[in-house]
Amino acid sequence: MTFTRGEIMEPSILTTAEAAEMLRTPVGTLRYWRHQGTGPKSFRLGAKRVAYMREDVEAWLKEQYEGGEDE
Repeated sequence: MTFTRGEIMEPSILTTAEAAEMLRTPVGTLRYWRHQGTGPKSFRLGAKRVAYMREDVEAWLKEQYEGGEDE
């Protein structure tokens, strides 16, 4: 992978707080969606830590956009 000067590499693995910030939603809402099985795909890192792949969050957001009703 090659980077140009000034390019910032964004992490591929997001914490719950980072995923919530990306979705502009409270952390509690993201946890609720996870509990309900309606949010972006997540996985466990170790015994307790929940994480999200940036690509999964982006794909879920795109699905929400494309599947939503016009308001």
